[in-house]
Order: sequence, then C-alpha cells, then structure tokens
Amino acid sequence: MSFVNTLKQWDEAVACFERGDSAASLGTFLDIQEKNSKIFFNVGCLHLINKNLDAAEKAFDGSIGKDGHLAVAFFQRALTFYKKERYEESLADFQHAFRELRGNQLIDYKPLGLRYKLYACEVLHNMALAHAQLGQWEKAKETILTALNLRTEAKLSHIDRGLECILKQKVFEPVEVPAKVVFKPNKNYVAELEKKDYLGKAKVVSSIVFQDDFSGFAPLQPQVEEVPTRPKVPEVLRALEEGEPHTVLFEFVPETSDELAVVPGNIVFVLNSGEDNWASVIFNERRGLVPYNFLERLEITLSSKQDQDGTDKDDIPAPPRPEPLKRPKRKSALAAENQSIGDTETESCRIEESSLCVVKVHFTYTITMCMVPGLPYTTTLEKISNKLGLPAMAITLSYAHLDSGKIVIDEDTRMEDVWSCVRNGRLTLWCDLKEFGYLFPLFQSTLQGMSEQLQSQNQLMALHSYESSTPEDLEFHQGDTILLLSKVNEDWFEGQCNGKIGIFPASFVEEVSMKDK
Repeated sequence: MSFVNTLKQWDEAVACFERGDSAASLGTFLDIQEKNSKIFFNVGCLHLINKNLDAAEKAFDGSIGKDGHLAVAFFQRALTFYKKERYEESLADFQHAFRELRGNQLIDYKPLGLRYKLYACEVLHNMALAHAQLGQWEKAKETILTALNLRTEAKLSHIDRGLECILKQKVFEPVEVPAKVVFKPNKNYVAELEKKDYLGKAKVVSSIVFQDDFSGFAPLQPQVEEVPTRPKVPEVLRALEEGEPHTVLFEFVPETSDELAVVPGNIVFVLNSGEDNWASVIFNERRGLVPYNFLERLEITLSSKQDQDGTDKDDIPAPPRPEPLKRPKRKSALAAENQSIGDTETESCRIEESSLCVVKVHFTYTITMCMVPGLPYTTTLEKISNKLGLPAMAITLSYAHLDSGKIVIDEDTRMEDVWSCVRNGRLTLWCDLKEFGYLFPLFQSTLQGMSEQLQSQNQLMALHSYESSTPEDLEFHQGDTILLLSKVNEDWFEGQCNGKIGIFPASFVEEVSMKDK
C-alpha cells in the first residue's frame, strides 16, 4: 500500500474517532496494511477504551517495535500491564518511559500530532504506585519524593495526594492518557490529498488588441513600455523575515518524517520554539523539527539591493524581537551597597568598581559586602553591624596579619594596617560576640535562630552546571548549594559557592525550601 492510501485511511479513521464512532475508527485503523508506530499507538488506545487489554498490549508492542524511543508508548503499555496486575512488567515500562524523556521535564507531542504532554513527574508518580503494589514502600516513597521535586505546574497536585497515600501505605489511582486523544496525520500532507483544478474550464475569448488574428484560449495582451524592474528578494532575506538565524552546534539525525537533518556549521532559521526543547526551523527551503539545545543564536545584519539604492520602502515597522539576555552592570549594584554610608562618604558611592573591595565577614554564618578601602573604624563597624542586624556595641572585629596572626580591631587600631591586608580586591574579617553576663546565652540562642533562618531563606540549589566566562562569574556544578548574597536583577544573582563569590544566571538555580532539607 502506498503512503497516500495509508494517509487517507489514517485521516478517515481519525475523523470517525472524533465523531464518536470508535468501532468504525478501529476498523479503519486495522485495515491499514503498513502501520507506523503512531497508528499502532492509536489502535492500542482504542483497545484500552474497549477494555481489551490483550489486544492493547499487542498493539503497543507494535508501536514500540516501530519506534523504540516513543516514551508515551512505553507509558501506555505500562498502564496496560498495571491493569492486568502484572506489576513488575509495568514498573519496567514506566522506568523505560522515564529514560526516554532524556532528562527533560516533559515531552509535548503536539508537533507530532498528539495533543498530550508527558510529564516526568507523572511517570515517576505511576512508578511509585507500581512499587507500592509490589510492597516496596520505601522505594515508592523515594520515587514519589523525586516526582515532587520535578513537578513544574501547580495543577499536578495529585502527586501530593500520592505521597499522602504512600505514607499511609495505601494505593491510589494511576495517571492515564486521556481517552479522547490520538495521533493525527500531518495536516500539510492531508491538504495535498485534495484534488486541485489548475487549468479550469477552457473558454474562447476575444482579443482587445486591434486587428488581432490570434485564435486560441487566451488573447494577446497590450505590452506596457518601460516596466520598472524590481530585483527578486533573496531567499536569505525572506527567511530572516520569518525566523531568527541560529548556528547548528551538534549533528542531529532525524528519527521521524517531521524532523530535519542538520550538521554542525549549518545556519537555520527558527520559526518558533516550545517548552519541550523542540524548535521548528527552515533549512535549504525545507521545514522540520530540531532540538533547540543543538542551536546557538546568530546575529546577521543584511541589507537588500533596494535599500542600498535608496528606493522607497514600506512604512510598516518590523515586528518586535526578544532581546537577548544581557549581563548586568556590576557598578550599579556595588554603588547601591554603599548608599548607607554617612554624609561624609556620599561622594565615594560614585567611584569606579576598581576602587572597591569585597569584605567577607566570618560569623556564625558568613556575609559578604562591598566597601571602600580606607574607611574609618566607626564606619566599618556600623556597616557590618547593620548587615548582621546587631548593635555595634555587641560585636568585636578582628583581622589576620601575616606576622602577628589574628588582631582585634578597636578604636585604637590603625585602619591603614587593616586595609593593607586587601589582596586581589578582597579582605577577610572575623566577628565575635561580646559576653554580657546572664544575657549572653539568651542572646546567643536568638542569634543562632536568626542565622538558621537567614541561611534557609538564602540557600539555592544548582539545577545545572555553570562555567565562568569572565572573572565576575561564579562557577558551580549541578547539585551544589549556593548562598544567595543579592539579586542583581531578574535574570542574574550574586552568590557564594565553594569559597568563591560571583554572579550567575537565575535560571540555573532553584530555592532550597525547609521541606527539601
């Protein structure tokens, strides 16, 4: 059977399904001789609706045999095994479906014709249920907690109910693919099936040219002299108007007809990209899907010959384009830190970043702030006490000297000696509490509570590894704990990790809650 016949029957079966005639839809699907993985998947879903579990299992076997990376097919076959109470096979298929997500939080199958999003947290939710049915409650608890960490939307509240049931050692209902969704054929291919009359009906017409002896279906037309010639717009300019140029970083081999083969160095034009990491692109006048993380944005500035000749252009403005992520200016953030200095230090807020230094103060917890080298003792003590939220009379500062070790800083200390210890724009100080008799234990417990509260509010967890490209960046690895020092803007944070301080993208981290601890 040709692809055209398969496409016709596929489209007819989907139309019957949408009309509510499941029996006719299933019969049409079964009549297709050359079934692909999507058609096998649709057959399995229809058998599940009819509760014919054996036939559904066989259909999903055919879908996985045609496409071994179709995660939603593994998910549906796992549900079939679960309903047949074959929990070990169900657990294995749920685990396979999770692996086929390839680290993504979800897969949106809409570009492939299925209006369904397969979430990683829901796959883990069903995996925990399979562990529970096997009596493996501890593994079920670990799996459902992982699902909670991967949950991205508030509507996925059934995972919380699953955790409550597992803690009570009770089973719960699995997450299933909606019964009203099936894979549909590509609408562009279906549109090509319609017959088109390119010639139309022939008719005899008369010529408008005087004394024209032409006899045929179309008359001669009068010629227009001095027709202005307009150069054809190059294909690159037309592509730039539709999408944004990107450079291909890695080779991509397509697995389906909707995907596009590209190699490193190719320049493609992205039409749109979704949350599922797939982008619709144009390459060599062909359109297809390519993973977005295989691409890197490219800035291209071209001008047509019409612009160079100074001819008139349309007054319609170009559509707005999203601006790329810009690195924040450190000068404004550092100047804001020094606005709390008294009137005598007002002018120092306007100095360049090169004349500032980072002061790290070790207390029951560590704080970091920017100061102007050479500040007097009272101003330095006031800034640190304000940052800690403690009275200046309750703390004692000290610094480390190469020859003498730690030296206490007081009113008699020469601050020139303290600021001479600045190395590479950094100075380390230590802060201790003064004892106040019977009030000291109470004051110390209060301070410890403030420390724990501050650290719990300012700790972040690295979702991805980040490599520094400039000396201002903070380098860390996936899973590292980062202490948030300040928010430079909506896209960049400043923090401390592994004894280093710098800025990093906010999208690379998430807040660590007390529940996670």
